[in-house]
Amino acid sequence: MPKESETIVVDGEEIAIGNPGKLYFPEIKFTKMQLVEYYIAVGPGALRGCHMRPTVMKRFPDGAAGEFFFQKRVPANRPPWLQTVTVHFPSGRSAELLAPADLAHVIWAVNLGCIDLNPWPVRRADVDRPDELRVDLDPTPEAGFAEVRKVALVVNEVLSDHGLVGYPKTSGSRGIHVYVRVVPEWDFTEVRRAALALAREVERRAPKLATTAWWKEQRHGVFLDYNQNARDRTIASAYSARPTADGRVSCALDWKEVVDVEPGDLTVKTVPRRFKKKDPSAAIDEVPGRLDSLLELALRDEREGLGDAPWPPHFPKQKGEPRRVQPSRARKEADS
Repeated sequence: MPKESETIVVDGEEIAIGNPGKLYFPEIKFTKMQLVEYYIAVGPGALRGCHMRPTVMKRFPDGAAGEFFFQKRVPANRPPWLQTVTVHFPSGRSAELLAPADLAHVIWAVNLGCIDLNPWPVRRADVDRPDELRVDLDPTPEAGFAEVRKVALVVNEVLSDHGLVGYPKTSGSRGIHVYVRVVPEWDFTEVRRAALALAREVERRAPKLATTAWWKEQRHGVFLDYNQNARDRTIASAYSARPTADGRVSCALDWKEVVDVEPGDLTVKTVPRRFKKKDPSAAIDEVPGRLDSLLELALRDEREGLGDAPWPPHFPKQKGEPRRVQPSRARKEADS
């Protein structure tokens, strides 16, 4: 009979892994316990991406091929060593989220069905000032990964021109993420403002490849999702396994690798061997940058008439935000 549970010790804590033999990735015959072993193998890298960050639990109780649900609040029935942090959402509500202090926290979440890790860009010490700016490159249906690579390289150029260091990684799906550690002096609104200025500069340098258009009907090429820097937005962190049939990983990259990386080569089966040899994100926390230059660019855009861009739909209307309505609908209303 299959084991109902198997107890392991991680960072000195005993964790009972329920249904360890359950297939989490059926197509590659990869079990829940193998996913646990994956996270232990890449532990320092995986923990670096979520360490002491409010982390939303995205649970796949039936594995990658099944349904999932988001659980923001840590359950009351939890081990006494588990660390949490309270955050406030745009709605005004609050929740107590997981704040991983060590790898045991990560494995505890994996046991609950969390395939990937979805942290906020803040630390528990200050949940209102991000220490991370995130660039999310999301290809439109007609764009390929080659276009994503090209836009990522332009992102690197713009960051360098503004005195910032970007750390790229595959998204584990069709895109690329670039993370930038920053001094936690600015709130979410200002970090988003800096991210929007960055995205618009990339768009200016590569107008045929990149877009900042919020409305899908206006997009082309690769969308730079500046709104991933708004409060309560999360992205799968580095070394997160992703719920794809082939078990892809959101894997940290060197910039030289971006030129020809193939996301399908980076999976839960291949990344542990790679991680033993190198971790391109190892130095990400060493030299946080400043957003002054990007905020000056934002101010220049605003002086030239390029104001704010639409916010996500669940946010209250923001000061200076354009009308939140699809362009095609706005035209119909104007014609009627």
